[in-house]
Amino acid sequence: MSQPGQWKFKMETERATRAQQKLLRTLRLKVTDKPGYLGRLATRIGELNGNIGEVSIAGQGPGYLVREMSVQIDDEEHLESLVRGLREMEGVDVEMVIDPVEAVHRGGKIGMMSRVPLDTIAHMRWVYTPGVAQICKLIQEDAQQSRTFTSIGNSVAIVTNGTAVLGLGNIGPVAGMPVMEGKAVLYEQLVGISGVPILIDSNSVDEIVDVVKGIAPTFGAIHLEDIAAPECFEIERRLEDELAMPVLHDDQHATAVVALAALVTVAYRQGISLPDSRIGIIGLGAAGAGIARMLDSYGVKKILGVDLREDAMKRLAGQGGHPTDLNGVMEGSDIVISTTGVPGLIKPGMVRKGQVILALSNPEPEIDPEIAVASGALFAADGRTINNALAFPGLFRGALMAQASRFSDEMKIAAAAAIAGQTKMDELVPSILDREVHRVVSEAVARAVFERQDERRPV
Repeated sequence: MSQPGQWKFKMETERATRAQQKLLRTLRLKVTDKPGYLGRLATRIGELNGNIGEVSIAGQGPGYLVREMSVQIDDEEHLESLVRGLREMEGVDVEMVIDPVEAVHRGGKIGMMSRVPLDTIAHMRWVYTPGVAQICKLIQEDAQQSRTFTSIGNSVAIVTNGTAVLGLGNIGPVAGMPVMEGKAVLYEQLVGISGVPILIDSNSVDEIVDVVKGIAPTFGAIHLEDIAAPECFEIERRLEDELAMPVLHDDQHATAVVALAALVTVAYRQGISLPDSRIGIIGLGAAGAGIARMLDSYGVKKILGVDLREDAMKRLAGQGGHPTDLNGVMEGSDIVISTTGVPGLIKPGMVRKGQVILALSNPEPEIDPEIAVASGALFAADGRTINNALAFPGLFRGALMAQASRFSDEMKIAAAAAIAGQTKMDELVPSILDREVHRVVSEAVARAVFERQDERRPV
């Protein structure tokens, strides 16, 4: 169902938005070590419209200090102007300009490491030949022993073909590798799982499914990441049907879990009945479709939705939702969730008094939360806090702990409830870096698996 003029210039808008983002650089400066020089340096950076962040001492010598100063600037042209201005100063020498994002990625963010020592011949015999044969025989007799005596039970394949990477679109699997490494870092740091990126250079559903099935014995679960709609739906469905292990498309389901957690929190604080609310979703790609399915599983009675693609609208209708247009969503919804990637799509005049609005696109939302509230919204938030990294580590840790064969709706709802339960009164959702949150989510997911197994046991 087309929305003339509203989403037509999406790509141009995204490019303009990226151009408006600030850059962060670290300046390594050799500064005369005398009173007043640091103050003059800071003043000059301010005069050149640079915004100073962290300042540290990286070295020293006779009569000088080497300082590293993080500076926020508008663009590369602004950076060049800033550096020229600083080089004109007496007692200041610009030694290096460092891009901190490039620095942290240099050499990659992950690596395979041994968990056991290899310092003696005895160690060699235990971890490799001849001792390893003993463990091979155990697993040959009982394949489940692999979860105890190998890394399989604690490993997740992070699979992508790079067709829907962040806000960058179809950039290919290799260009998407930094995102996959980032996911692996979160897995290891937050819940102790080994996440292994798997890059598949194909857009064929059949080929991707075949590759994942071929590598599946190496892992305890499959994490699908940054695969474009509608192919992601078919890939996930087939892998769920054909593999006896948990498979989850993060962009759909982990995002949906965090969105539900946020809505549970908002509903509780505002005295709203979530199941009885009319919820509208703008944008029915992977995230929007996942949210719609999650809300339906939670018991929401009426879900409206709009997307430019006819197949997305048909999919919503097939799930019991109500396709409409943009105005239909805004006029007919108590709660609006937007995942379009189009900044400014929701105009202030579209906001109904008393609505709850989650404009989840990053880096710029469909409407600024402050503008939405000023326009009559009861509550509004953007996508900076609704991050799927709050959900997927605990979802997979819980699934692996319980040796689940698939992800169920009960497991996802349990994760959402656990996230909401860990939210402090001044937050919409908890901090991603709060390890306790991920522990609680993991345990809630595992408990949901065990409870379902108990329900199925004959009395």
